[in-house]
Amino acid sequence: MKEIKAYIRPHRIANVLQALRGSGLCDLGAGSGCHNITVVQVLRPFAGAQPSQQHYSTELAEAVITEYKLELVCADDSADALSDIIAQAAHTGQPEAGWIFVSNMDNARKIS
Repeated sequence: MKEIKAYIRPHRIANVLQALRGSGLCDLGAGSGCHNITVVQVLRPFAGAQPSQQHYSTELAEAVITEYKLELVCADDSADALSDIIAQAAHTGQPEAGWIFVSNMDNARKIS
């Protein structure tokens, strides 16, 4: 199994979720494809973003940008296709619009 983590600009996250849903690779009703999809809002310091995208975090005492972190688990043979779907849907045309990381997952256990 693989774990995909993607850091996506706020104005693109809805498109990414829609693209994943529309791909047929995340059909949770069929019990296959991607699992445990989660989305959390995160703050990224040290970002080289345009000043208009940055704001000051009093908690971190840093300039930050707000992004969404998408996480999902998938079969090994689906990881490349899912990464491509995320990259396409998250594309902004800016030099750095986010990141996608794919990791091997050594063990996964369902809690029953």
